[in-house]
Amino acid sequence: MSARSKARKRALDILFQSDVRGDDLGVMLAAEAKRAASEPAREASWLYARDIVDGVIDNRDAIDEQITTFSKDWTLARMPAVDRAVLRIGTWEVLFNDEIPTAVAIDEAVELAKEYSTEEAGSFVHGVLARIARAS
Repeated sequence: MSARSKARKRALDILFQSDVRGDDLGVMLAAEAKRAASEPAREASWLYARDIVDGVIDNRDAIDEQITTFSKDWTLARMPAVDRAVLRIGTWEVLFNDEIPTAVAIDEAVELAKEYSTEEAGSFVHGVLARIARAS
């Protein structure tokens, strides 16, 4: 598994925990940074995970607006927390990270959804991110 795939999983964990616990995302990121400092072997995945979470924090309103606009008949509040987190990661990569090809961002998000959410989540995530990508 690539360092970026591992980073996406770390970012998913941070975003999901913050959402479910109701903890501030910045506080969760700082706690993870402290833990990551003691794990030098995982530095590559930590650096990109931090980029993702920082990007979601910096662009949260725009990201959530895009997800809300393109998730047909689903509000953010109605989505499972894991799907919300996956969509935030994917949307950030599609819209705000020029280093990641759109197809890769979508595929990685779909794989996260398949692994950590319901059977239908992969196609839901794909549909939302594909509509966001087409509109951008």
